[in-house]
Amino acid sequence: MITHSLLTTGSRHRLCPPLFRRGATLGLALALMALVACQSSQPTPAPTTVRPTIVAPSPTPSPLEEGGGGTGSPTATALPPSPEPARATATPSPSPASAGFNPRAFKLALVPVATGLAQPLFATHAGDGSGAIYIVEKRGTIRVVSNGALRETPFLDITSIVGSQGSEQGLLGLAFHPNYPTNRQFFVNYTDLNGDTVIARYTARPDGVTADPNSARLVLKIDQPYPNHNGGMLAFGPDKMLWIGTGDGGSAGDPQGNAQNRGSLLGKMLRIDVDSGDPYGIPPDNPFINDPSTRPEIWALGLRNPWRYSFDRATGDLYIGDVGQGAWEEIDLHRAGSPGGQNYGWNIMEGGHCFRSAACDQSGLELPIAEYPTHGDGTCAVIGGYVYRGQAYPPMVGGYFYADYCGGQIWALSPAPDGAWQSTLLLDTDLSISSFGEDEAGELYITTFEGVLYRLVAAAP
Repeated sequence: MITHSLLTTGSRHRLCPPLFRRGATLGLALALMALVACQSSQPTPAPTTVRPTIVAPSPTPSPLEEGGGGTGSPTATALPPSPEPARATATPSPSPASAGFNPRAFKLALVPVATGLAQPLFATHAGDGSGAIYIVEKRGTIRVVSNGALRETPFLDITSIVGSQGSEQGLLGLAFHPNYPTNRQFFVNYTDLNGDTVIARYTARPDGVTADPNSARLVLKIDQPYPNHNGGMLAFGPDKMLWIGTGDGGSAGDPQGNAQNRGSLLGKMLRIDVDSGDPYGIPPDNPFINDPSTRPEIWALGLRNPWRYSFDRATGDLYIGDVGQGAWEEIDLHRAGSPGGQNYGWNIMEGGHCFRSAACDQSGLELPIAEYPTHGDGTCAVIGGYVYRGQAYPPMVGGYFYADYCGGQIWALSPAPDGAWQSTLLLDTDLSISSFGEDEAGELYITTFEGVLYRLVAAAP
């Protein structure tokens, strides 16, 4: 695991928006999306907001949580470590592909790309060579930025079937099929009008400008016992399988024990084959395919709310940003080529710490590679990001960029000289960062609840 180092100075202690303090109604919660509830009793600190660095785009650039976040007041104090010999799995060593990254070689800046968005939650590309960026809006629409302009007509509008009243509900995820240029298929993850998770396949019209809302085909539906902790991310891995991140079902502390229940799809990383079976097949190398006590879709378990995760383009490694309960936010890592079946610990552990007790049996559990205290410096929910593999900003290559929703900080995770992991604060903003995104060229973006899509750029230090 790592501890955070500060490259930039001047931190801001910003409370989460009032609409997301405990006791907020669902109607009010429509205004913003918080992945972790803030305490209404939290004292207001002195405002020391640091504005993000915004640079004008060059004409040609070079190549959440509603209700019950914690049990009592959040704390940044680590629980005592578990006694030996019950230990979690050792932290994976850094990837050679990120060994040359130096966070002090550049200054991170943000370039506005599109404004006027309605609660954007994600940005991605279709892999079709068009250069278009597709932006998921919470209410149930997908917007498109093409040739630098935001199209007025949505690519898809399914607001009539999306339930988005809860702060963690709505249209939450989008993934284009690896063969999208030929089959025009893409997949969405949303909560329906009953609050349940739906994974559905849609088909774009031949011109690719819009999708047919009547082309929906149900892939998977998961009952949700509570309105929060819905996960929401979809991604096709290097293996061309569809990966689905699910939260533990909600409330606080995983009261139903879903994350450790191998018969439940909640609190898991799922892996399915959408090109076989009806409506999907189980990849033959899924780790529990021959275990009758475990759902065969499960690749990994013990997750609380893996809001955003991504695959490193260069290595195939999987980075998971798992939103914490009331004390710790974490980044987990699954190495490419290693078998599935990992248990990331929730609700036995929160981050690298035993949950609710000073000691716990950590046998067979995976420790995070990075963690930070919840509600420290205004933080409340980790926003998992991407390892930068673009060409426009060479100093950024190899760094894993991630953020916090309430705090607005953006960090880069990279190897330390001793072979461990080090996280460096690159930019301290007053933005409500809801997600990272990646375009076809590997350039990185963030979406914010202020309704803006920004591109991450490297400026001179």
